[in-house]
Amino acid sequence: MFKVISSWIERYFSDEEALLLFVFLAAALVIILTLGGTLAPVFAGMILSFLMQGVVGKLEQFGMGHNLAVTLVFLAFVGGLMALLLVVVPQVWGQLVNLLNELPGMVAEGQELLLLLPQRYPDLISEVQVRSLISQVGSELGKLGQVVVSYSLSSIANLVQVLIYLVLVPILVFFFLKDGGLIMRWWTSFLPERRAVMSQVWTEMDTQIANYVRGKVVEIIVVGAVSYVVFIALGLNYAALLGLMVGLSVVIPYIGAAVVTLPVAVIAFFQWGWSNEFMYLMAAYAIIQALDGNVLVPLLFSEAVNLHPVAIIVAVLVFGGLWGFWGVFFAIPLATLLKAVMTAWPRAGSGAGAAIEEAG
Repeated sequence: MFKVISSWIERYFSDEEALLLFVFLAAALVIILTLGGTLAPVFAGMILSFLMQGVVGKLEQFGMGHNLAVTLVFLAFVGGLMALLLVVVPQVWGQLVNLLNELPGMVAEGQELLLLLPQRYPDLISEVQVRSLISQVGSELGKLGQVVVSYSLSSIANLVQVLIYLVLVPILVFFFLKDGGLIMRWWTSFLPERRAVMSQVWTEMDTQIANYVRGKVVEIIVVGAVSYVVFIALGLNYAALLGLMVGLSVVIPYIGAAVVTLPVAVIAFFQWGWSNEFMYLMAAYAIIQALDGNVLVPLLFSEAVNLHPVAIIVAVLVFGGLWGFWGVFFAIPLATLLKAVMTAWPRAGSGAGAAIEEAG
């Protein structure tokens, strides 16, 4: 057994760059697991600046100075953030409060409908089973209420955290936009001069991460806005809240679309029942999901992510469990990174250059 392990280590860790890459990845994982929450504003600032870096580059191509381009893009970012805080957030929050106020009535109406099932389908379900189900649902709603109460009691701490984000993130975005190249050169100065594997991994990941992050943000905005317009046009209650939920659902591949369908269908059912309006809404919602998956996603993500759906779902579960929202958001790039590292990893008997030629 020891000989097998020794042989495996000799094969995959005999190259010094492989060992350095392993230490780097392990250190990054430890930092995320231990300081992920603390460094969340830094990660948010890096992501937002990464999204806007392309616009800065375009303005510089038109002859605009770097500082002026950064200033204009940053002012546009601040304006968009203020519009989000002053227009979108109050509307969504108001609809959420109204929904929570109407939830007890919706639950009572749902209980009455469930109690009709034993009368209509006595061979399939009994009244005892229905009452047991109602009891379980009531228990879960009670737990949800406790969570809401505990969240409200800690609202001061949450408010402080939000204020920290609102102050720190824009500052970090500005400096990442302004001095991003300088920071990158400073960071790479600590790396060894011979870093063929790292260069290959970075070259493969740079385009895919840029394509994925920018495409995903555009997808969230487009799907959320289109859903909101459709919900408003059809007269659905809580259109802003549901539109935001549908937009954010695209962050989680496959799972998000399935999960968000439930609140859309439930609210539409309690508003209209089994009517034509309900059918029209669900048909429109199905069309939005179909266009998103078959038209918008292929259009936005020009660099295809060559990962099996099972691998994507596993990546979402694993990285989401390790790193929360950011783990879910970056599940596909992180899984692609692991695949790129495994492809480029040097092995005994072949140098880094040979490994790169073989991968290419």
